[in-house]
Amino acid sequence: MKCGKPVDDEEQEYCSDCIRLPKHYKKGYPLFLYMAPVKEGLTAMKYHNRREYAQFYADEMLSKYRLQWEAVGFDAVIPVPVHPRKLRKRGYNQAELLARLIAEGLQIRMIKDVLVRVIDTLPQKDLNDIERTNNLKKAFQIRENGVKLNKVLVVDDIYTSGATIEACTTVLLQAGVREVSYTSVCIGRGMTQ
Repeated sequence: MKCGKPVDDEEQEYCSDCIRLPKHYKKGYPLFLYMAPVKEGLTAMKYHNRREYAQFYADEMLSKYRLQWEAVGFDAVIPVPVHPRKLRKRGYNQAELLARLIAEGLQIRMIKDVLVRVIDTLPQKDLNDIERTNNLKKAFQIRENGVKLNKVLVVDDIYTSGATIEACTTVLLQAGVREVSYTSVCIGRGMTQ
């Protein structure tokens, strides 16, 4: 009921990760489990310049969640930022590609410059859940721009432990955003499941 990971018992409301490490965002809206063939598709989108895959993923996310998102009434869609060094190397931010398409579909704004990554962190995929959290401490900041936001939808490609979304959520809540939710193309099964 929180992150959107599958649970073994239909009466179980929270996965073991959300119980062990409570999250501050309101709700998660993941699309697929992080497994083949989606895993390979995301790798191609992220590392092999297959930007066109973003359209398929965004369309599927909108198909599944549009009515729920419209009921929430998000003010804006915010992509998880990449560090400028990684952006220069890759040439694009895959989360921004998704966020732009989702924002267009919802007819709300996508704001890419309110949340910035100020530390070029280690890749999360090689770390355990505690290392992921520590890796992201102070990695994100709010850029001073005077934007007043009430409810936002943060967009990323993959949600595993939730450390990235939690780090973004913390910074956004501290800046005065009232409610943060997230969506991702994929979600892992959990660190402890």
